[in-house]
Amino acid sequence: MAVIIEITQCTGCAACQAGCTFGAIEIDGGIAVITDKCICCGACVEECPVQAIRLENEDNLITPAKEKFPLEAYQGVWVFAELRHGAIMNIALELLGEGRKLADTLGVELGAVLIGDKVEPLAQDLFAYGADVVYLVENAELENYRTESYCAAMEKLIKTYKPEILLIGATNIGRDLGPRLAGRVHTGLTADCTVLDIDTEKRLLNQTRPAFGGNIMATIICPDTRPQMATVRPGVMKKATPDFNRTGKIVKAFYPPDIKVRTIVRDIVKEARKIVNLEEAQIIISGGRGVGGPEGFKLLEQVADSIGATVGASRGAVDSGWIPSNHQVGQTGKTVHPKLYLACGISGAIQHLAGMQHSSVIVAINKNPNAPIFKIADYGIVGDLFKVLPALLDTLKEINNGSNPSSAI
Repeated sequence: MAVIIEITQCTGCAACQAGCTFGAIEIDGGIAVITDKCICCGACVEECPVQAIRLENEDNLITPAKEKFPLEAYQGVWVFAELRHGAIMNIALELLGEGRKLADTLGVELGAVLIGDKVEPLAQDLFAYGADVVYLVENAELENYRTESYCAAMEKLIKTYKPEILLIGATNIGRDLGPRLAGRVHTGLTADCTVLDIDTEKRLLNQTRPAFGGNIMATIICPDTRPQMATVRPGVMKKATPDFNRTGKIVKAFYPPDIKVRTIVRDIVKEARKIVNLEEAQIIISGGRGVGGPEGFKLLEQVADSIGATVGASRGAVDSGWIPSNHQVGQTGKTVHPKLYLACGISGAIQHLAGMQHSSVIVAINKNPNAPIFKIADYGIVGDLFKVLPALLDTLKEINNGSNPSSAI
């Protein structure tokens, strides 16, 4: 990507320099000059009154003036159906549940974008979870995710069928694809949304997300460009009940044949480690700094084994190196909504609450009676967790007589 200035057209008015927030433009000899501070954001293209600046990629696909369509030309809610090892990710099914509500409010179709190699059979699952239309792009080049190939396929679909809303999971793939795609189609993107709803009067997507370290909730809109794009973290939205009798329409699109892909996937190496599936867990027992160290988490693991729970942790415990990061719950970790959440030695920082406050039942154990966690807890125990949890284990053993203690929960 590069910014090109036509020196025969440039008047040296410095409008582009004033509009550049990175200080990447200088006026030299009455002509604008791009410096190495440029990140190719394209702001100068919009500012230039004589259209002397353009943004180009390697194939010269981007023109000086972006393509304009009336907002009414965009209709429909889309969900990017992310795949991993040939299977649909849970986040895609969660977004279909939320997308169904948005589409029904707007009175439009819900579409799912399915990209991969020989993945058409998966369309039935997308219909079952609420999709009306599946936009299918199949090609051997799309077997594994690569930024250039997937972005090109999505860009072509958007420019052809013009959805008004596009939802993407805030996964490693989604966080790579979303910003790149938003830049390609010249629209906005709100990251890590926790609440989505529709302003029915203006047909705007209200995109709410934590801001300023989780201290406020900001609602962001995209009034002037389409599609309205948002990423949503896994575990925030709930999946709808599937109906495998539902059917829908499959729209097949061709993968652009002239895409230059600089990345080659030579091999995929799977790391063998214990799977921690916090998003799907029905019972979670989490520890914070009050656990005291790695030895404290061994007690939590004993309780977890006894009641069929998954062990979680606060950021403080993870940053201290007491437990791996894949156990982290909170704004910078996993968002969960189990039936039962046991918070042990967790003070209740707002960043942690953002990831677990929608649990069905919250039980907090903390020595500090003024800990913020008690404000959202359904049940609070003021006490030493190293006395409370062993007592809980003994009680579970007595109740169940050696059988499955989770039946007592």
